[in-house]
Amino acid sequence: MEKNPVVIAGGGPVGLVTALSLARKGIDVVLLEGEADIPRDLRAGTFHPPTVEMLDSLGVGARLLEQGIKVPEWQIRDRRNGVVAQFDLGMIGDMTPHPFRLHCEQHKLSRIAYDALAQYPNVRVLFSHRCTGYTQDNEGVTVAVATPSGTEEIRASYLVGTDGARSTVRKEMGVEFEGFTWPERFLVFATPYDLREQGFTGNAYIADPDEWCAIFIQPHEGPPGIWRIAFPTKSEMSEEEILSDEFVQSRIKGFLKPEIDYEIAYRSVYRVHQRVAADFRVKRVLLAGDSAHVNNPLGGMGLNSGIHDAVNLGDKLSAVLAGEQEQDYLDRYVRQRRLTNIEYVQAITIRNKRLLEERDPLVRQERLNEMRDIAADPDKARTYLLNSSMIASVRRAQEIQ
Repeated sequence: MEKNPVVIAGGGPVGLVTALSLARKGIDVVLLEGEADIPRDLRAGTFHPPTVEMLDSLGVGARLLEQGIKVPEWQIRDRRNGVVAQFDLGMIGDMTPHPFRLHCEQHKLSRIAYDALAQYPNVRVLFSHRCTGYTQDNEGVTVAVATPSGTEEIRASYLVGTDGARSTVRKEMGVEFEGFTWPERFLVFATPYDLREQGFTGNAYIADPDEWCAIFIQPHEGPPGIWRIAFPTKSEMSEEEILSDEFVQSRIKGFLKPEIDYEIAYRSVYRVHQRVAADFRVKRVLLAGDSAHVNNPLGGMGLNSGIHDAVNLGDKLSAVLAGEQEQDYLDRYVRQRRLTNIEYVQAITIRNKRLLEERDPLVRQERLNEMRDIAADPDKARTYLLNSSMIASVRRAQEIQ
């Protein structure tokens, strides 16, 4: 086994799960996180069945289940006509021990994984340490690190970039981040008002040419949950306008009771991308998570796909470092994870967005009728659920040699 550690750049959930996967196999790991503590990112908050299974295999699934909300049913709605289709993950209960979407903020997984790493003396987590570049040769990687006391170097066996969509590691690799950015920004806000009183399941998507939205419940201290809602906004609007009380209230009143003002717990605005790195590996440097691929949040697949990267890469990299496989075995990780991201994550999330925002009335009706037909046919619904739950994409990845 090579004596130099694997260095992981980025201490979000994907980086921490990658570290945990390697640590459990006896691999020395140094994890670099630029922030002074675990990043508290509120964007992602849905865990699909195979992801929870993978976290079970790493010994942290049970703790996440304790902190999350199980959502077995979800809806597709039309703003004017109500429920179009409702799906129950119980239909695929024979395929997974977790037939539900688990809603829980991603930073809670980060904290759980970080706590789990404490039992492994072969792991060092360095906060306020950020990868600024690297050089590599046939024997390893020299990683440049910005620290509170200046720039240092760490000699690594491999470098894994999990440092987000603006990844320094990917840029240093010279790898293109292929794809596009959606023209509109997303407004995301949360309210403690219980949408179940209006017939909503814990996750719902509302179709409308101008004001489509995505809704999902999250755990919250106090009430039984807090509801996070994502809307598109017009590209010409300023961030100040988007985040104003007037605009936020107009969005929520558009599909709930217009006569009351809603409590808003927080609000934010961000751009959304659909991109996949042209390659996930250059010799001893690899990418995972948002460093390798990003997508819109409709379907809750981005974080899940990143966790799938982490577990897949942890298995393959540990086999290489143990001398059980040659270094080219890492190319299988690239083939499996890059292809399934394109075939499933990118394709499904783009299709989900276009379903919700379709403007042509005839096309719109045709697509909504198709969803009604799928929900009404047990065989079609089962196939649809295997895709939307990401079980099909995990199986597909396993088939790729």
